Amino acid sequence: MKRRNFIQTLNLGIASSILLNSDLNAKTILINASQDSDLSYHRIQNIKLSNVRMQYPRLVGKNARLDIHGYGPRIDICILETDKGAMGWASLRGSIRGAQDLAKEIIGKKVSELFAVNVGISDSKFIPFDAALHDLAGVILHKPVYALLGQQKPILTKYYSGMIYFDDLEPAQNPSGIDKVLENCKQDYDFGYRQFKVKIGRGNRWMSFREGLNRDIEVTKKIAQAFPDCEILVDGNNGFAVDEFIQYMQGISGVNLFWIEEPFHETVAEYTYFREWLNKEGIKTLLADGEADADQNFIMELLDKKLIDVHLTDIEELGFTYWRKLMPRLKQMGALSSPHAWGSLLKTHYISHLAGGLGNTVTIEGVTSFSDDVDLTGYKIVKGQLVPPASPGFGMPLLKKI
Repeated sequence: MKRRNFIQTLNLGIASSILLNSDLNAKTILINASQDSDLSYHRIQNIKLSNVRMQYPRLVGKNARLDIHGYGPRIDICILETDKGAMGWASLRGSIRGAQDLAKEIIGKKVSELFAVNVGISDSKFIPFDAALHDLAGVILHKPVYALLGQQKPILTKYYSGMIYFDDLEPAQNPSGIDKVLENCKQDYDFGYRQFKVKIGRGNRWMSFREGLNRDIEVTKKIAQAFPDCEILVDGNNGFAVDEFIQYMQGISGVNLFWIEEPFHETVAEYTYFREWLNKEGIKTLLADGEADADQNFIMELLDKKLIDVHLTDIEELGFTYWRKLMPRLKQMGALSSPHAWGSLLKTHYISHLAGGLGNTVTIEGVTSFSDDVDLTGYKIVKGQLVPPASPGFGMPLLKKI
């Protein structure tokens, strides 16, 4: 519905975006045609559906809206095999039942009928297999996905820990207090992060407003003091009214925020009011919104009006292919991106290739995870940046026997 309307609008601008892209010259067109020809030698022979387990290094607690997030998800995946022996896989977008129905339609098709190197999936109905087709194309062509998008070496960007939740409130019968939040920040710092996204909004559900506000302020200030070489992002999960959030900003005066994410439910009136307040106070920070189930046309309106700076819709909600199509438009608008990845390190890794190939990504959401089912070791954190591997596709060998 909302996403469909947005995609239709977006597709109208694709041809002009391509014409404006100086990289798409005659040589590039010939290379892409050759690559698509290579894809045409492979037909989808088999599709397998399964799941993989991602394990967080610690319990992830509450945010402003939701209760405990747990120790990590089990993620549905699809494996695409061709008649020439190539295999690509990725997380599945949507339901297994929907994928089973679609699988009957694509078995026997040439990979080139489903996917084009310079575009992505050829039809939006193939979106359940969007990421897997990118992985498969990379495997067939012996290229990492970021190279399919045009970069021989990936464009690198900042990388933040998205795992700083309300851990001071756990366990419920004997809350750990702020020291637990600082301990978790130290764990993430040692892992390589130099940005922390701090969840705030305790007063929306878990504490009285005043008590929650004071705790949010105290947590933010203590993290800033303890990690002066790191940047802080805050995420309110729409847990504030605009005036309440201004009280929070006044309480952390002197703390420089890299960005503010979803402080309150997005409206033109409230973001205009808040942007004017920031300008009056001389506060420089990025405003990020549009995480999931967002009205895409409205998010683009907010970006166009310069009321927000960063487009946040989830990498799988919008789809890898449509993020590829959206990025040139964002660049023309002077807007930034940082697709949402929470819950799955697989999504984080997909984003590192999107950013690596197209740039314009201000930072990447980290979801620290370990797995016995997937080899995640190709990805490295270097100087606070996530570096994807140069191996084919997304570079995550599947360890689990399907």
